[in-house]
Amino acid sequence: MSVLSHNCVGMPRRDFLQLGLGGLFGLGLADVLRLQASAASAPSKIGPAPRVGGRQMNCILIWLDGGPSHYETFDPKPDAPSEIRGEFSAIPTAVPGIRFSEVVPQLARTADKFTVIRSICHKDPNHGGGNHYMMTGSPTPVPVACGAFVTFHPSFGSVVSQHRGLRDGMPAYMSLPQVSRSGGPNFLGGQHAPFVINGNPNDKGFTVRDVVLPKDISEGRASSRRELRASLDRMKRYTDKLADDPAVAFDEYYKQGVDLVLSPKAQAAFDIHREDEKVRESYGRNDFGQRLLMARRLVEVGVSWVTVYNGGWDHHTKIFTAFKGDQGKKLDTGVAALINDLDQRGMLDNTLVVLLGEFGRTPKVNKDAGRDHWPHAMSVLMAGAGCPRGAVIGATDAKGYHAAENVFKPEDFAASLYTKMGINPAEVLHTNTGRPVQLVNNGRLIKELFA
Repeated sequence: MSVLSHNCVGMPRRDFLQLGLGGLFGLGLADVLRLQASAASAPSKIGPAPRVGGRQMNCILIWLDGGPSHYETFDPKPDAPSEIRGEFSAIPTAVPGIRFSEVVPQLARTADKFTVIRSICHKDPNHGGGNHYMMTGSPTPVPVACGAFVTFHPSFGSVVSQHRGLRDGMPAYMSLPQVSRSGGPNFLGGQHAPFVINGNPNDKGFTVRDVVLPKDISEGRASSRRELRASLDRMKRYTDKLADDPAVAFDEYYKQGVDLVLSPKAQAAFDIHREDEKVRESYGRNDFGQRLLMARRLVEVGVSWVTVYNGGWDHHTKIFTAFKGDQGKKLDTGVAALINDLDQRGMLDNTLVVLLGEFGRTPKVNKDAGRDHWPHAMSVLMAGAGCPRGAVIGATDAKGYHAAENVFKPEDFAASLYTKMGINPAEVLHTNTGRPVQLVNNGRLIKELFA
């Protein structure tokens, strides 16, 4: 189990679970199957899985919780005063005229395969509100204090789940190793919460909960159907919190669970130990890199949406130490490897990769060698699914204070993302009380993403 990273709020996911909300945000296999089946029994207004250009689009969203600095990544300001530009130099990339921070050299060499939007901004400086805005495309309806758990609008992954549903027994929405505070389904219901793959895929004994074959089955020692059933009953699984009797709930969806557990496609995707060692090394033999690799394996078998959560980007102190150290190296190595791997496999055309957090960081370095919350400028990386290669969209001012050219709101980002996924951003959803809610309000497409 990896160690949870805190932001300045000081509330990791386990504290949110204590609030009684976790059941709607990160589910085990029994939860997902039960809720999906329940939803399937009700009339549905959702049509078949949408396609763009005849191909099913999937997404890997890499969430850098806390708010990554645009200065120390994709929007350096080498000509600004030292108290603004910080300790790092700007380096050339694979695209003439585009420069990144020196701490992301591998991403700089991969810059001809993705787009960076430098001009998305909003006005909410709090983790709760910023997280909700960038995870849903909808602002919080009231001011939210730093640390509030807000889920007023369904997350991107949950909306995609509503449209896609189970495919070959695989849930449409998965999250590793936990769920962002606004990464849940809200009024769409628990059937569209993500299936959470926790733990560290870099560990030698790593397995995915609920889908691990019992040893006597994997070794062919279950000689009868009764022994097979008994072996499966002994499988490690999370308790179905939403049923009065977990055993009854498990029995009810036994066949669906067995189909997934025994599916060669699912087993191949979940068993990261089958991956070529050279590929594993290219991502970095660490928790973050191997989660990115797992995300690639999941979309490869048809999972529609995978969120890779990575905490610890709330750098109020020692920001340069963090970027020079393992945190910056893991980011640079892992994300560059993911984009290159998808491209080499021919998967980048139908896989959207998005890298972002809730906001950027303040222009001036503070007294603790850190940067504080700054929603007025941020950088978002987007690759694949028809996004231009080697492009920068928009710009901040000379010192990086504000988005200044081609300024976009989170609503514009959300409308563009949904359109890439084949979902109409003007679609009207309905809450459990019947109240209509438009998926994205007043969002315009970022046309440069569709050039």
